[in-house]
Amino acid sequence: MVLALLVSAAMAGAAVPPDPVPAVTDEVTVTATRSEQRQGDTAASVAVVSAAELAVSAAPTVDDALRQVPGFSLFRRAGSRFANPTTQGVSLRGLGASGASRALVLADGIPLNDPFGGWIAWGRIPRAELERIEVMRGAGSDLYGSTALGGVVQLVRRAPKGPAVVADVSAGQLHSADGSLFAGGSWKGWGASVAAEGSRTDGYVLVDPADRGPVDTPAGSRHRGLEATVEREVAGARWFVRGSRYSEDRTNGTPLQTNDSLIRQWSAGGDVPEGGGFVSLRGWGGDQEYHQGFSSVAADRASERLTRSQSVPATTAGGSLQWSRPVTDGHALIAGAEVRQVDGTSDELVYGGGPPTLVAAGGRQRTSGLYLEDVARLAPRLSLTVGGRFDSWTNDAARLPHRDESAFSPRASLLFQATERWAWTASAYKAFRAPTLNELYRDFRVGNVLTVANANLRAERLTGGETGALFSGRGGRVTARGTLFWMDVDQTIANVTLTATPSLITRQRQNLGSTRSRGIEAEVTARAGDRWTLSGGWLLSDARVVDAPAVRGLEGLRLPQVPRNQATLQIRFDDPRFLSAALQARWTGGQFDDDQNVFLLRSYASVDALLSRSLSGGLRGLSVFAAGENLGDTRYDIGRTPLRTIGPPRTLRVGLRIER
Repeated sequence: MVLALLVSAAMAGAAVPPDPVPAVTDEVTVTATRSEQRQGDTAASVAVVSAAELAVSAAPTVDDALRQVPGFSLFRRAGSRFANPTTQGVSLRGLGASGASRALVLADGIPLNDPFGGWIAWGRIPRAELERIEVMRGAGSDLYGSTALGGVVQLVRRAPKGPAVVADVSAGQLHSADGSLFAGGSWKGWGASVAAEGSRTDGYVLVDPADRGPVDTPAGSRHRGLEATVEREVAGARWFVRGSRYSEDRTNGTPLQTNDSLIRQWSAGGDVPEGGGFVSLRGWGGDQEYHQGFSSVAADRASERLTRSQSVPATTAGGSLQWSRPVTDGHALIAGAEVRQVDGTSDELVYGGGPPTLVAAGGRQRTSGLYLEDVARLAPRLSLTVGGRFDSWTNDAARLPHRDESAFSPRASLLFQATERWAWTASAYKAFRAPTLNELYRDFRVGNVLTVANANLRAERLTGGETGALFSGRGGRVTARGTLFWMDVDQTIANVTLTATPSLITRQRQNLGSTRSRGIEAEVTARAGDRWTLSGGWLLSDARVVDAPAVRGLEGLRLPQVPRNQATLQIRFDDPRFLSAALQARWTGGQFDDDQNVFLLRSYASVDALLSRSLSGGLRGLSVFAAGENLGDTRYDIGRTPLRTIGPPRTLRVGLRIER
């Protein structure tokens, strides 16, 4: 896919002409319209997390830092350091009924969603390499196709300019250690960078102390990532080639429940000026290996028995082409095409009373899409964006019939700049998400819950809209945004309970009739002088099953893993010459862990903090920091399978950081 393709200031002028009315905010976002555009000039609801904000996050991982964005959540409450990777699907605005992502995660236009299952390996882009992260909430299939059902998360890398070096290293409780590095430079039109990251933690025991047994062990993880980029600028055009390798190993709470993965990827592309606009090309490919063991734990938690051993190899390849050009003053067009192919299998040994049984399932999924967007300024204070995308995809699997579907995803957005300080936005859209190969063909087990695949799943279809207001005080010292939204999803893919016994709960992925998520999203940021920043956000999301003709009793129930309320608060003090401090708090309301609304995960609040001290007289840009997560040592629910599992305890770490 092509996002962040138009990375020069010239592109900002080409895609959206200058506004004679002062914008509500001058921050830049590229996510909403595939072109650089001031955040206040787009009708989409976009949150931007800067490198400075990432640097003062107490959490060492990107996904935990993003929990401060209203509307962002993972399928499970636990972050990527401690949870099974297949539960790391992104949910925005309450669209999260299973582990597959309902938001697309990109880096330089290349999708990071797992090609087989849709989840995210958050450590693939080293933290030190990130310049900012942009989160667009609301359907994005009109430009990005499948997976962008609920929005888009764009990871924006630092450019290899400089020379520049950013690095940090830390160690702390739970026998944890983390390190991240970015180094880049340029010379005579050439640019090169290397980024690396490594992390390890012994973790903690997931099971509630009241229920633990001899079989329960800490859930820990290790990951290692490396990527290298070479760029060349010729006559205003930018060309690049990049290669990366990422691996991780995990223990998931018992001796037999382990998994490991290896991901290799290459990508290349160019951004070429053409007729006042740009032509952008992207190509990528890669392969991965994933292994996991599943077990059945005895009722007294004194022993376990291996039930499945899975190996999931997958390959992916894709390419895209985008053209953008101003037509007249105040009018620009963006058009593009992309193709993608995923091949994956789930080879597993099933252990029962006799010899192991080999079960193999999987297939090939091909997708292609064409899109067009028209950005027009109808009046000095009023702009209109209309666009649409047509997608088609096919699935082929051994011993199963050929399947194909298609979708058209239109969108229309209005932005009215009422005054210098106030703006009004409104959008209406359609979107879709095709089922992943994982949902179609792979069974899995968590605790005493077995979830069965379903090769007959159809694509999810969303119809929705939103309207909101933006405010910016004088000088941008206070900014605020409020949005009302509603989203109806037909054929929602959910994990539906088939049978339940004390020893085993069996579920299957099924298409429900329809679900609905509607609510309010609000956020505000206030700055006092150059050093103090206060920000906060709140999300009210009422996500329920509207119709489930094939499953009795689900109508009116809440979607699993979706809290009705979420709130965040951040306070930051920054004096680069002396001391930086940040406090982050979040509160999450109660949510259910199952479709029947039986297993309640109670509400909780958590507070994190970080202190950083510049080391004067030493190496320029060097600082020492101390960070603490869950300072109140809150014991909160992360899952019920039906066994209660809990979130990580209070964790402290110290480290060094250099940026120059």
